[in-house]
Amino acid sequence: MVASTDIALAVREAIPRAAVELRADVFGAMRAALERERSERAREVLGQLIHNAEIAAADRVPLCQDTGYVWVLVEVGEDSCVCGDVQEAVDGAVADAYAATGLRASLARDAFTDRENTGFNTPAFVDIATRPGPGVTVHVMLKGGGSDNASALRMLAPGEGEDGVRRFVLEAVAAKAASACPPLVVGVGVGTTFDKVGTLAKKALLRTVGEAHPDAHVAAFEAALLDEVNALGIGPGGLGGDTTALAVHVLTAPAHITALPVAVNVGCCAVRTASVEIG
Repeated sequence: MVASTDIALAVREAIPRAAVELRADVFGAMRAALERERSERAREVLGQLIHNAEIAAADRVPLCQDTGYVWVLVEVGEDSCVCGDVQEAVDGAVADAYAATGLRASLARDAFTDRENTGFNTPAFVDIATRPGPGVTVHVMLKGGGSDNASALRMLAPGEGEDGVRRFVLEAVAAKAASACPPLVVGVGVGTTFDKVGTLAKKALLRTVGEAHPDAHVAAFEAALLDEVNALGIGPGGLGGDTTALAVHVLTAPAHITALPVAVNVGCCAVRTASVEIG
């Protein structure tokens, strides 16, 4: 059994780490992109982003001034259970971590009726899911407004198929990538329902950059789509170049026979996630 307080401790530990340390896979992908990049301006931008990440890690300061809202995905193993109020415990951990680390609070009380800042960067946005095996995995993502505002969702007709998915992703990236602080990691969700497909796209960002999709067909689709995204020429910082994205990650799921839900959720050049295993 895992207590909600254990999850809160994991969140408290993960937030400062995610805020100041660029994920190792993203850092490595950015350095590799620097070696491949043909545009002098793009190489300069990539070099500055790498240097920024090095400073943030060394000085323990945030990678970006927009320290984001907090998304927590709690994956509960089939042989485990969670007790206690997870939302309340996580909110307490978020408020404490943001205050102690000096991170910016960015949550409005109500998106429609009250735009006043809550002051504690709470509430956090918590999803709980099951997975095979024992233990609990807590994933924490700090999501900035620039990258989240570049999200897109569409309910395609099933007949539009893979080509429809490809066109929609390219359309979404072309429309807003420049304002989402590229180079990006492009998360694509395909399947489930209108209200769940966005979570699929966000979960896709958790996969390690450079790790192949387990399905060879989807892996080939990702690789081809990455080439097309980079052919847009938006480039690092939106200033042109070969490196609009470091990776495209697709996560698929079942759907109603009449539907083909597709969502895009991008991670900016500072993909801020950290994961903690419990039990």
